[in-house]
This record gives sequence, C-alpha cells and structure tokens, in this order.
Amino acid sequence: MTEKDNKKSPEMIAMAEKIRRGNRRALARAITQAESIRKDHQEQAQNLLTELLPDTGKSIRVGISGTPGVGKSTFIEAFGRYLTGLGHKVAVLTIDPSSKRTGGSILGDKTRMEELSRDPNAFIRPSPSGGSLGGVARRTREVMLLCEAAGYDVILIETVGVGQSETTVADMVDIFMLLLAPAGGDELQGIKRGVMELADLIVINKADGDLIPVARRAASEYRGAVGLMRPKSKNWTPKVLMTSALKKVGIEELWQTIGEYRDARGADTELKEQRAEQAAAWMWSEIDDSLMNHLREHPQVSTMLPVKEAAVMAGELSPTAAARDLLAVFLGK
Repeated sequence: MTEKDNKKSPEMIAMAEKIRRGNRRALARAITQAESIRKDHQEQAQNLLTELLPDTGKSIRVGISGTPGVGKSTFIEAFGRYLTGLGHKVAVLTIDPSSKRTGGSILGDKTRMEELSRDPNAFIRPSPSGGSLGGVARRTREVMLLCEAAGYDVILIETVGVGQSETTVADMVDIFMLLLAPAGGDELQGIKRGVMELADLIVINKADGDLIPVARRAASEYRGAVGLMRPKSKNWTPKVLMTSALKKVGIEELWQTIGEYRDARGADTELKEQRAEQAAAWMWSEIDDSLMNHLREHPQVSTMLPVKEAAVMAGELSPTAAARDLLAVFLGK
C-alpha cells in the first residue's frame, strides 16, 4: 500500500464520515488514537485530521483556569448546561494530572460533572497531561479539532490550575477566562501578574448569599488591577464579571460578554490573525517535540547521554559543551 493509499484508506474515510455525523463512539476512538504514543496510531490520526481539517475552525474556543477551590467543575457544568439549552453542542476537554504508574487520568471528570455528562449535546473528555509542561496534554489541540469536526461549536478547555499551563492554553483558544473565588487583597497579591495579563475575562464565582458583598469588593479590586495593565488587544479591555454557578446566576451575562468579545475582535480580522499565529506556533511546538524525541532515540546519543549528564552534574563539563557534543553526534558532524 502506498503512502497516498494509506492516507485515503476506506477505513479512514469511513471514520471521518462518522465523525462528521457526530458519532460519539467514532470521535472517542479517534481521540484515543490521537493521544496514543504508538507511531502507527499517530500516523493514522494525522491522516484523519488532514481529511477533517476543512470541517474544523467553526467553534468558539474558551480556556478556563482558576485557583483551587474556586468551583471550576460546578461552573463548567452550569455553563455547559446553559449553552446546550440554547442549542449549542459543547465539548469539555479537561486536562488531568497523570498517574505516574499508569499514565492515565486520575480525576473523575464525568463524576465531577454528572448532569453535563448525561447531556446528549455535551461531550466530556479527560486527557492525562502525560507529564508535559504545566500539565497541558500535548494532543489537546488535535482533540479540539476532532471535536470541531464532529459539530461541537463551543470548546471549553479546563486547565489543572493557575501555573505554567495557562500560557500554553491561552495559545490555543480564542478567549481565556480566569475563574476566581470571592476574595481580594491577599489573593490578588498571590496571583501572578503574568496570569492576570493572559485573561480576557475575569469571573468571580460563588457570588451568592453572604459572599455577595465580598464578591463585589473583589470584583472592584480586580477591575482596578486590570486597569493598570496593558491590554492584549487594541479592540478589547478585559472585563470582570460575577457569577454563582450554584445558583445559575450571571451565566447569561457571561455568554453575552463572550459574544461581545468575538464581535469586537472579529471586526477587523484580529481573531482570525490570532488563530493563524497559534497554528504557526503549534507547528514549531511539534518540531521541537519531534526533534527532542529523535535526539533521545538516536543510538549513539542515548549511549553518550548518561555519561555527559554525569559529567555535567559532577562539574567536570559545562552544560553548553555537553549539549554541543551530543548535538554533533546527532547531526553527524
């Protein structure tokens, strides 16, 4: 079978058609294939993605992060249920910490979002981080494209928490939302300025009952903080909203604000340009990862690596010299 025949195999064409029709089993199977570390699975997944690429890009991609205890799962479930009630198809991609023993997800996302998981217009997929930087699954971008091809028009990507993963997620979504608890002062000081600068929307959750006055004060403090920062976009100034996922309050206003964001940034193709830049960054990320894998798998390099690493750790060889020696062997110089 030639490479061209493999790319257009009847099995692949059939799976692509099932995904376009929204077949959940085919979508789940394709995602499992995309996340696999087997080379034959990766090749099949890339061929499938190439076939489905014209069917992607029609969703709104939303990144959601937040401090521990902020109620992300309850919020995502309430938000997702609201969107499916409007007729949207919602995919929730949750990035789980990986089990070091099995490499699998260790959080029960479907048990955390029990109602949403039973919604026929919602698709929840936990993905193990696989030890990748900041806990972001390496294949999350591909999973996102597969969900778009299956007709999901709102993609919610939940990160592990406030940390290094935020930059990676912000580089693959249209709008980045930071979910915070109704507290100010010390919490505001504890959040890294860089994470605040990534946010297009700041949402104070749990704004209900006795916490409403606290939430209002927190919202005022965050608005003041946002006002001191340089906005990412010339067409959008980050907004601070209050919600109560438990009471289903503020969800409608949040969705309206996301619509305003799309209108503001889409007016002069700014959002389109952002996606194009994200695609280019994705390509370079794949090049970096692939080169590192090839370097580690190189027979001579894999033999030399422990020796060079030991010499660096012992202070007998500089890291730069060791890196140059290893690269020279890899490049055949």
